[in-house]
Amino acid sequence: MTAWPTPIDRRTLPGRDAIWRDPLELLLASTGEGVYGVDLDGRCVFINRAGAAMIGYEPSELLGCNMHELTHHARPDGSPYPEADCPIFNAFRRGLPCRIDSEVFWRRDGSAFPVEYSSHPILDQGAVRGAVVTFVDITERRRAADALQKAKDQLEERVLERTAALETALRQVRELAAWSESVREEERTRIAREVHDELGSLLVALKMDVNWMDKRLSEQGARSPDEAEDMRGRMRCKCQNMSRLIETAVDNVGRIITDLRPSILDHQGLWAALEWQAQEFVASAELALDWCMAADEGLELPEPLAMAVFRIFQEMLSNVGRHARASQLRVEIGLTEGELVMVVEDDGVGAPAQAFEAGDAYGIMGMRERARRFGGRIDIRSAPGEGTSMRLRLRLPGGDRP
Repeated sequence: MTAWPTPIDRRTLPGRDAIWRDPLELLLASTGEGVYGVDLDGRCVFINRAGAAMIGYEPSELLGCNMHELTHHARPDGSPYPEADCPIFNAFRRGLPCRIDSEVFWRRDGSAFPVEYSSHPILDQGAVRGAVVTFVDITERRRAADALQKAKDQLEERVLERTAALETALRQVRELAAWSESVREEERTRIAREVHDELGSLLVALKMDVNWMDKRLSEQGARSPDEAEDMRGRMRCKCQNMSRLIETAVDNVGRIITDLRPSILDHQGLWAALEWQAQEFVASAELALDWCMAADEGLELPEPLAMAVFRIFQEMLSNVGRHARASQLRVEIGLTEGELVMVVEDDGVGAPAQAFEAGDAYGIMGMRERARRFGGRIDIRSAPGEGTSMRLRLRLPGGDRP
């Protein structure tokens, strides 16, 4: 059975223990939480100084006041809070304890603060006499919880963004791989067709000429001197024709090999190969070329890196040829503080920036993947009617200025 604390008779304590004469008062004064008691009418019976200060009063001002009407009269949104719904009153009217952390108390100045409070009924010989309420200001706790929730929401949002970005990147990688495979198959088909149509026909013609010569030679002994002389002239013509066919075959083989991998890249190095490719391109596309190379032509790059730079340059030129409708091409290649910088600019029709970020811009993605493999990047600047500038920046091995 719980009852109101029995007042202590101060006269029963010895003088040297006067400090302990009212332990209840000392307990209420020492706690940082608010503590007050109410009777069955909800009037304040006692309140400690910490609790009174939280709501902006002196303890003596609150004795006999209805605490619900004074500090718990409205919900957090300002709407009225009927006394019949108040968990504090239910604690002693129904004998039910409660602990609440989702409501507010109101101060004397009309402001509210979030609280966590608990209410426990006071029993005396089985009858409810009132309730004791403890409460604490949880403004800082709520602020920390809100900040934590905000951080959690932001983290979840970033995770969702990163997940979406990874899914997009994975889809683009798959599409790029499929596109690369289709390009590879198209290239194989083209080379096979050229070998079949050009080299195949040349070899067939050579075989027919060789067979003809073999047949004529086998008949040589049965001819008269005049017929033999005539046959020698015809055989010389065949030999000359065979020589021309062989030269054409050699040229075709050289062109196919160059398409697969320019021999100039192996024999004269990257810088000569870049200039050769630029000259070949402007000649076929009928463009004016402004060529500027400040690179040290004696500097040799590792073979995989040189091949990547060359293929990126080819793709840049290919983009100009397919989309730019330009009349002039400017190429600038230089080395700055151990970094290769290659710029390809045209005066063509240009395109909006999003065109170069589209999911089906496989040529651009391929260039960027090649550059990223070696720690480089490609920046593209373009606008409708203002041409396009593509810039490759690539840190050289060692990172030192040549």
